[in-house]
Amino acid sequence: MADRFNIGMRGFERFELADIGQDSYDRSMSVSASIRRSNLEKRKALLPVVALTGLLLSGIAQNVLAFGFDDVAKKAEDLSKQGYSEPEKNLPEALRNLDYSQYEQIQYKRDRDVWSGDGVPFTLSFFHEGMHYDTAIQLHSVDDQGIHDFAYNPDDFTYGNLDLPDDVKNDDDSGIAGFKVNYALNQTDPKDETMVFLGASYFRVVGKNQVYGVSGRGLAVDTGLPSGEEFPRFKEFWIVKPSKTSQYLTIFALLDSPSLTGAYRFVLRPGADTVVDVKSRIFLRRAVEKLGVAPLTSMYLYGPAQPSSTLNYRPAIHDSNGLLISDSQNGWTWRPLANPAKLMINEQEAPRLRGYGLMQRDHEFESYQDLENRYDLRPSAWIEPQNEWGAGKVELIQIPTPNETNDNIVSMWLPETAPQPGTPLDYDYRFTVTKDESRYVDPSLAWVDQTRRSRGEVRKDNLVREADGSLAFVLDFKGPSLSGLSDDANISAQASVGGNGELVDSHAERNPATGGWRVFVKVKRSDNAQPLDIRAYLNQGDKRVSETWYYRLPANG
Repeated sequence: MADRFNIGMRGFERFELADIGQDSYDRSMSVSASIRRSNLEKRKALLPVVALTGLLLSGIAQNVLAFGFDDVAKKAEDLSKQGYSEPEKNLPEALRNLDYSQYEQIQYKRDRDVWSGDGVPFTLSFFHEGMHYDTAIQLHSVDDQGIHDFAYNPDDFTYGNLDLPDDVKNDDDSGIAGFKVNYALNQTDPKDETMVFLGASYFRVVGKNQVYGVSGRGLAVDTGLPSGEEFPRFKEFWIVKPSKTSQYLTIFALLDSPSLTGAYRFVLRPGADTVVDVKSRIFLRRAVEKLGVAPLTSMYLYGPAQPSSTLNYRPAIHDSNGLLISDSQNGWTWRPLANPAKLMINEQEAPRLRGYGLMQRDHEFESYQDLENRYDLRPSAWIEPQNEWGAGKVELIQIPTPNETNDNIVSMWLPETAPQPGTPLDYDYRFTVTKDESRYVDPSLAWVDQTRRSRGEVRKDNLVREADGSLAFVLDFKGPSLSGLSDDANISAQASVGGNGELVDSHAERNPATGGWRVFVKVKRSDNAQPLDIRAYLNQGDKRVSETWYYRLPANG
């Protein structure tokens, strides 16, 4: 059970760095700034407890068909017209002061999983409050009998070797911090975790033979601004009980923050690629300078594009290795990630966004050699709008991190014009996690399979290679558009650099080992204290035959 618990927790013990007027701060602290303030709000107003593994409360009789997204949207709209109320924070110190290794000992008893005896394909299990997860959520189920409330029961948890007094476990201010959705992805007894909600508006999803890596969020507000980031939180959930033959699970959620409220519907469909259809409606309490829609968060420490500065037997450590953007006007762009020496934020115009994602394009074990963390099994996450979003841009935030415990990569879509209060904002999208990244490329274009960095070299007449003062990038392109081409296929590398450097050389060679083509790009930077933008793609004659590789070389990196 401990290993299965850790699978769900590994995604959430990691810290998210954000360099906003200071060197960095961890996600645990930043999330707690927004979510650490309440404990099962208004829990004393809950209805009397009835038996359902000690958790389910009898609720308001209501036809399930009469409860849906519009009901949550009405709650969000009404809430937006009220002043924001900071959640209470009354968690006992014995729970608040737990470190991660202690907190992970508090495990939900799997034989208490909600619906486990009902023969339905999904079950639920819960996270205890503790550590920086000290804000309880309100949690309900919906079925044909009505709405029922879940309540915290200390007997539903085991506490490992923690010596917590009974009065702490039974404290009125303790509650449920988050929940897991379980489904038979790889095994049936017990079922596997496939989706987790824990902390602010964070959630993670996995498919078959995957482990948690990249995460999603409900919204990002003012991320990267000197004024500081605001972390909206899902304060209340309604989960529709599935039928015995259901292939999906519906979850409704109510979002709240000082600047806005929101109604969400998540329709979860687990599988080899797990898909979540997200419907959202946002109500602004006040103008928001920077509204990040469908934000993704991940980790990049080092890899072939930016080798480790210290000796390590693991060739790469990252949950994602690139940001992929598809726009019907600007085409496909692949942006390898970096671990910069200082905060690096830049945007790419997306007037007609088709999709974007933080991708893990390499799933070979030998690329990572990590038996414990299995970065080779971490999926990519792809966002695809399902309604009209209008013009905007995709922002990439890359934050310095000294180790792999920090989530230091954030991407999101930003509307072209900052929204104003008064008009609800509808953003619907499909969130897919996959290890089959070939599904998210244009089949008529080659894609970048690998990016490697090296010193620039020249080979002397005596065959000895010597440094020439440049920096080299070696790009391997692959795909159906390149297969079967001969050496004289008129393939050329089209490369360019920004104003802070010069292009020393670029050329392409057929790679007989992969059936693709290898591009060599050599650059020199003018000012090492500033980043340098480098782009490259392949042409066959005058026709583009690949996506665009776009790398921002970090300052002093």
